[in-house]
Amino acid sequence: MENKMFDKGFENRKKVLGAGHVERSWAAADDFNRPIQKLVTEYCWGEVWGDEAIPHKIRSMLNIAMLSVMNRGHELKLHVRGALRNGVTTDEIQAILMQVAIYGGVPASLEAFRIASEAIKAHEAEGAAAAGD
Repeated sequence: MENKMFDKGFENRKKVLGAGHVERSWAAADDFNRPIQKLVTEYCWGEVWGDEAIPHKIRSMLNIAMLSVMNRGHELKLHVRGALRNGVTTDEIQAILMQVAIYGGVPASLEAFRIASEAIKAHEAEGAAAAGD
């Protein structure tokens, strides 16, 4: 890869979001969007997610709350699946989204519940398919 921080970020990103997704995303990067992919990989996933002061499970929980309040559905779906990979339970996700309703607004929470439900079902289906192999 490119450098130590990129490598660290690429590994963190694969661990949380899934290797297939990350590798497809990087392979699909072109001259226009490759710089932002590199920036996100190095600084978001290398520097921030690489800081061990907060465990990945807690970072995932924070992201679910923040992305829900910001109404960032695409990213929320990715991070719900990542949270499940990081050991966040569906009960914890439900509790986070209930708190979003109080502090971020009911419409944001309702949308986040819809997106999280889809992500949980997809994660469970992926697990069932892997178990059937």
